[in-house]
Amino acid sequence: MFLFPILQLKGYPIHKAKRELSKIQAMGGAPFNSWQEDKKWEMARHHYQNNSVYRSLFKNGLPGNWNSLPIITKSDLQQEFSSLITQPYKRREVYVGNTSGSSGTPFFYAKDKHAHAMTYALIANRYAWHGLSLSQKQGRFYGIPLDESSKFRELLKDKMANRVRFPVFDLSDQAFEKIQHSIKSGRIKYLYGYTSALVAFARYVKARQVVLKSQCPLLSACIVTSEMCVEEDKMLLEQTFGVPIINEYGASELDIIAFTAANGDWKLSRENLFVEILDDQGQAVPNGQEGRIVITSLHNHAFPMVRYDIGDLGALDENKAGVLKKLSGRSNDLIHLPSGKKAAGLTFYYISRRILESGGSIKEFIIRQTALNRFEFDIKADKPMEPKLVTELHKSMSQYLENDLELQLHYVTDISRPAGQKIKHFYVEIRD
Repeated sequence: MFLFPILQLKGYPIHKAKRELSKIQAMGGAPFNSWQEDKKWEMARHHYQNNSVYRSLFKNGLPGNWNSLPIITKSDLQQEFSSLITQPYKRREVYVGNTSGSSGTPFFYAKDKHAHAMTYALIANRYAWHGLSLSQKQGRFYGIPLDESSKFRELLKDKMANRVRFPVFDLSDQAFEKIQHSIKSGRIKYLYGYTSALVAFARYVKARQVVLKSQCPLLSACIVTSEMCVEEDKMLLEQTFGVPIINEYGASELDIIAFTAANGDWKLSRENLFVEILDDQGQAVPNGQEGRIVITSLHNHAFPMVRYDIGDLGALDENKAGVLKKLSGRSNDLIHLPSGKKAAGLTFYYISRRILESGGSIKEFIIRQTALNRFEFDIKADKPMEPKLVTELHKSMSQYLENDLELQLHYVTDISRPAGQKIKHFYVEIRD
């Protein structure tokens, strides 16, 4: 795998990050808790002193009580990007990404190179828990941009990272037949991808009364990500693939948040993140009770991810420190189309990518499928989309899904979502 050497050459201190991660993990009990307490305050003070946008969230200076620090939402970060980067960092010096996650709330984020290297060091560490290495071949059930330049960049990264990508825009039996053949012939060590796409593939395999492992002896694990994997789906995946199912919970703007350990616990990434579970008033809830997941990055000096509300609901284990017990919602429905074709709900991230990158006028959106051929966008924006962007949206739907789909745009002042569910951006509302 060429990814790590290339990152190192581009200034990302991978080797240093691995050493630092090992030192953190060597701490135990009280020393680790003290380190984490110091780090979270270090990040708060740093961004308060060097980031005017973050400082503007405070009314009476930096408080001495952690619970009095403001909780940051994505809307707080939807401002002119250069003003969000904490001094003395400049845009050219940091890693820049953009995301709507599954929430439909787009924004750009930055990571200093050390923080980004710590993310990769953590990923390698977590994979090693299961005997996996980032150098081993991965079968990736994921999306991919279809415009030529972006697609080329993603495929180049796949090549460097030893990945075979199976785009989730087509989940038909014909597509799955080709995927199954690629897994059998491609010496793939583990699968990785959206839960809904992997579950759909598992149903295809099960219908053929085979266990994937029997056809692909090298296959040793399956990592599900981006969407909830309920127990029924996990059992289906285990039985059909014949390998352990590993649950990854993460966010591109942060890190891996939790990852299945060898003993089955969903271990938080406490080396890189400080995780809180809060009620609607911003107060900590007792372990075991559900609340808002609020996260502080312990290494990112370039962007104010301090008490950041990720938009998920979850609960910590009341008996085990550093274990996520429950994550509520975080699932995307499958798209069903008039032709009979199916696609993952996260396909709409790629369809709407052009809108997200067009500027800051769009604050939030969701997509509702109200008929097999009809998709309705509820959009919260400063101004309506330009006609050329609407045309591009129509074109993208035809490109990623199929032709002759109806698109309706609704400009709203507030986004209405079902109560008690994970904030996501695609909902199926087809009535039987």
